[in-house]
Amino acid sequence: MLSCDICGETVTSEPDMKAHLLIVHMENEVICPFCKLSGMNYDEMCFHIETAHFEQNELERSFARINTIQYRTSDNRKDNTLQCRMEVNSSVHSACASNHPKISAQSLPNDGTLKQKAFYSENLTEARKFLKSKEKECDLSKIKGSIYETTYSPPECPFCGRIEDCSQDMENHVKTKHANLLDTPSEDHDQPLYDCPICGLICTNYHILQEHVDLHLEESSFGQGIDRVQCSRDLELAHQLQQEEDRKRRSEESQQEMGEFQKLQRQYGLDNSGGYKQQQLRNMEIEVNRGRMHPSEFHRRKADMMESLAIGIDDGKTKTSGIIEALYRYYQNAATEVRRVWLSTEVDHFHSSFGDKGWGCGYRNFQMLLSSLLRNDAYDDCLKGMSIPCIPKIQSMIEDAWKEGFDPQGASQLNNRLQGTKAWIGACEVYTLLTSLRVKCHIVDFHKSTGPLGTHPRLFEWILNYYSSEREGSPKVVCTSKPPIYLQHQGHSRTVVGIEERKNRTLCLLIFDPGCPSREMQKLLKQDMEASNLKQLRKFVGNLKHKQYQIVAVEGVLSSEEKVVSTSIFDYVMLNKLNFQEFKFFS
Repeated sequence: MLSCDICGETVTSEPDMKAHLLIVHMENEVICPFCKLSGMNYDEMCFHIETAHFEQNELERSFARINTIQYRTSDNRKDNTLQCRMEVNSSVHSACASNHPKISAQSLPNDGTLKQKAFYSENLTEARKFLKSKEKECDLSKIKGSIYETTYSPPECPFCGRIEDCSQDMENHVKTKHANLLDTPSEDHDQPLYDCPICGLICTNYHILQEHVDLHLEESSFGQGIDRVQCSRDLELAHQLQQEEDRKRRSEESQQEMGEFQKLQRQYGLDNSGGYKQQQLRNMEIEVNRGRMHPSEFHRRKADMMESLAIGIDDGKTKTSGIIEALYRYYQNAATEVRRVWLSTEVDHFHSSFGDKGWGCGYRNFQMLLSSLLRNDAYDDCLKGMSIPCIPKIQSMIEDAWKEGFDPQGASQLNNRLQGTKAWIGACEVYTLLTSLRVKCHIVDFHKSTGPLGTHPRLFEWILNYYSSEREGSPKVVCTSKPPIYLQHQGHSRTVVGIEERKNRTLCLLIFDPGCPSREMQKLLKQDMEASNLKQLRKFVGNLKHKQYQIVAVEGVLSSEEKVVSTSIFDYVMLNKLNFQEFKFFS
């Protein structure tokens, strides 16, 4: 048990004594423990206590001395006194902590010592009162009679045991000799603080901070490991989903491409649904079922068709002849708006039938062109003894030309097969067939528009130059020796049989369309032909607005050597810088 030599306060341990000396006698304002007088220094306060409260001060000092004597001399009394003092001390701490608002259990450390806090002297007065009551309960009042008989002993240092004459000297001794024992931080901000960079926790020691951060890193590492595993699983799942999505998309694209391919095959007659013969019979059966054709007519037409296919010659049921002669008469007697007109040699018009409706325009235009060549004596050598072939025969002739080496690329695009199909043909196939027959011709490609609004005025100029070498001084109607021109554009082909130059200097083509039926074409054969009947033939610049046009123009007859040179249409096309991809069906 330790007693303060300055104020007589009794504490149980050296840490409590350190806290007492630091709080009561070094930092806080000096307050009289008996009357709470303040506002003076330590010496003045001692003088005040000695003069105004001498008896009370001597009583407390005597109690402390007696307790010390009892603790040192008697074993039995020692046990009782120690028990009493421990009880009193703990009660003092409890009273101080509970009665003063600035002292609580949180301000006391685990070892029971008081840290440096704002501890006011008036709390000590309450503690002394509590101490006196406890001492009375321990029967310490019996020794009051000997209090004044006890001799006064000078203060002794609680740290080294040195004895000083007075309390002031003892206080100076403690401050100078044992300052390191009393050197505790006076404010929280004097101690360096360390913030955790992860969670913001404040630590007073960097070692503690290091351990704290290491725990964070361990948790993070463990969490990252779990996250990596989860991320790997998620990535694998995402990869699988992406692969499934890609497979599904490729399957859908493949199905869509296959559907479009089959649609194009049906459109271009490569769907293996039969050729000219099958379509002719099927359409005639439909007509019979609808009541538009008598059964006897069906059998008669069927017999004529079988005969035509057997000999390979067209039956002529779709042919209209004499139109060029009728046009010549009309322009001679009428057409006052026309300045000049140039007509090709005589040509027959062929239109589509039940067997080739929707796909036979290229074959019908070849028949028109061939009908003109057969009337021209200049082509008797190469076309001698030839008649207008039927469509299946034309298909067979093109296949024979492919076998001779003409247009190998075109042949491969059409699978080297035309017979028994409804495959379309275009300018390349017509050129191939004519060249194989030793008819000299060439292809001219108008691959882009040369006028406003997608028109092709250069196409009209080229045809005009083809039919007329000298325009000035010629008569109004000119029947030239030029064969008609095969005209091809996307999805359809027609035959150019002449061109008009009108008084306003505009040009107008005269075109035979295989889609026009015979009954309409026969109107042109009337003696009193009207201008309205020519509407189906006339095509002005504004009427031809397709993206690309190709023409096949006949120039004469090839020799055997020239035919050999012309076996490869591809080389010829490249020489003339032509492009036929828009007119070819790629299978």
